[in-house]
Amino acid sequence: MSDRVSEEIAALKDEDWAVREEAASLLGEFADPRAVGPLIEVLHDEDRAVREAAATALRKIGQPSLPALAKALKDPNGNVQEAAVAILKDLPDPTIVEPLIECLASKNWVVRMQAAKGLGLLGDERAVRPLIPLLMDSVKAVRVDTTDALARIGKAAVSSLLAALRHDAWILRLHACEALGKMAAEEAVEPLCAVMLNDRDAAVRQDAARALGGIGSPKALEALTTALMDLNVRPFAAEALGKLKDARAVSTLVDIVTGKSRPVNSRRVPSCGDESGELYIEEMEVQEHAIAALAQIGDERAIEPLIAALKDTRLRAAAANALGAFGLRVAEPLLAKMKTETDSNILFHARAILTTVGWRPKVTMKVGI
Repeated sequence: MSDRVSEEIAALKDEDWAVREEAASLLGEFADPRAVGPLIEVLHDEDRAVREAAATALRKIGQPSLPALAKALKDPNGNVQEAAVAILKDLPDPTIVEPLIECLASKNWVVRMQAAKGLGLLGDERAVRPLIPLLMDSVKAVRVDTTDALARIGKAAVSSLLAALRHDAWILRLHACEALGKMAAEEAVEPLCAVMLNDRDAAVRQDAARALGGIGSPKALEALTTALMDLNVRPFAAEALGKLKDARAVSTLVDIVTGKSRPVNSRRVPSCGDESGELYIEEMEVQEHAIAALAQIGDERAIEPLIAALKDTRLRAAAANALGAFGLRVAEPLLAKMKTETDSNILFHARAILTTVGWRPKVTMKVGI
């Protein structure tokens, strides 16, 4: 085996790229630490396939590659830096925390992104403070992966993220909301409620509502109900109420579906398809979120209003999907409705709902379907 390893190391310098690629792949299979140095050099190869084969081989060799890969992070060649950090990301080891933290300051956004991913996988609290500024990175992909990384680190990142909710930069406040929601930080409920109701930026208020839905704490019920009056936040608050799965929200959500709680300042556009001559397009989105929320809560008080919503052509599909989530509990009220219904479209959806929930008519029953 030792002779074969030497042969393949020599083949890494062959003029034929296919030979170099195969040699790198074989060295990965052998997993001999002696191949680490030569494979690091191959990360400079002009052929992408050869570089990728070398990177795969270094991953397979694993821990013996760590010191050389950490050194490669400072290589002037951008391809080498990117490859090294991507490999280290997949080899979680406490010894690479500091090298990855240094990569967060790289001018190469790919390096910053991969370093953030790796630090998230490691879950080391030392990474929290240097990761926070990357929530304002100029590249969206870096911001997204940094948000995920902080969420993975979890509890150790909560205090820094709560402090970020008070930062002047709206983009930092926004991603702090996202991270707190992803990690379902219960202690963030009250601060997030305050952000949702008071932040000067609509996008931040919206993400605070999303985060509260992700946490799913009933403590947010009152604030989310209040946020329904904010036209920019209203659909996100309605969606979040469903994720709380709190039966106390049912009446509020039913009022949205039936149109009883539409804000007086709702934005309207002319339409000949609405009895008033005006169509509340944004409110329709809120109603759809409220319908889905009622399905998530699963309280039977929502069944009759959802059956009534089948009459609205704009909400019919959403109402039908929601009713299907209630299972056989919808059969009796739906069958009762069908006995007097004459609209063929409503009857079609009703039959589809009954099929979805697994209802089968008794041989002796006549229900007109």
